[in-house]
This record gives sequence, C-alpha cells and structure tokens, in this order.
Amino acid sequence: MSATHEVLSPLPGTFYRRSAPDAPPFKAEGDTVAVGDVLGLVEVMKQFSEVTADAAGRIVRFAVENAEPVDPGQVLAVIEAV
Repeated sequence: MSATHEVLSPLPGTFYRRSAPDAPPFKAEGDTVAVGDVLGLVEVMKQFSEVTADAAGRIVRFAVENAEPVDPGQVLAVIEAV
C-alpha cells in the first residue's frame, strides 16, 4: 500500500485551482507531480501565494473545490507518494 501525503493551505483565503477563470487547472486528479509543482493559489486581499507539492507522486484527490474559502492548515490535496 502506498503512503499518502496531504498538501495543506499555508494561509487563510480563497483557493484557486487555475491561474485565471479561462485557464486550465494547474493540476488535475490523477496527474503526476514533482516536488515544487504548483497545485493552486491561495488569494488573500489580492495577494496570491502559490501552493506547491511538497511530495512527489500522483494526485489522488483535491479536498477543496476551485474558488472555495480555506483556513490555514486545511487539506487542499492528497498525493499518493511514489
């Protein structure tokens, strides 16, 4: 059985899975990710902070929908480590 890793929100704010409304998502469920790959953005008062993968593997699921409010430490995505 593979280990899973949770990617947590660094800040309170709004989580975005894409860079613009008409842009494709940074990553989708099932995608392979490397450490440092951008998974989304957290916006706080018009400041955008990248959320990056801190483990390599495959995205099992996103725990938050696009444009949903998040709290610090909230799970944003789950990665199945390789």
